[in-house]
Amino acid sequence: MHRGRPMPISDEVYFLCMLHNIGMTAPEKSLTIEEMSRWTAVEPSKAEENLNKLLKAKYVEERIISGIKKYFITADGIRKVLSMYS
Repeated sequence: MHRGRPMPISDEVYFLCMLHNIGMTAPEKSLTIEEMSRWTAVEPSKAEENLNKLLKAKYVEERIISGIKKYFITADGIRKVLSMYS
């Protein structure tokens, strides 16, 4: 158990936690950047910046559905979020 002051987390990991909380945990629950921005109240440009970092870390995956880019959290991303609670 961690004692004292909580460890600071990066913007993209905080964003990942918000995406996890809105349920983007499977391909069929994927959202566009605009949808993520609305659900999280994060500016679209900042959402995209965070998303690019999460894609590089393989915490989020992109799918193109009917010509539209959508994103969902990978198993590694889910593990990252859950590890923060332990």
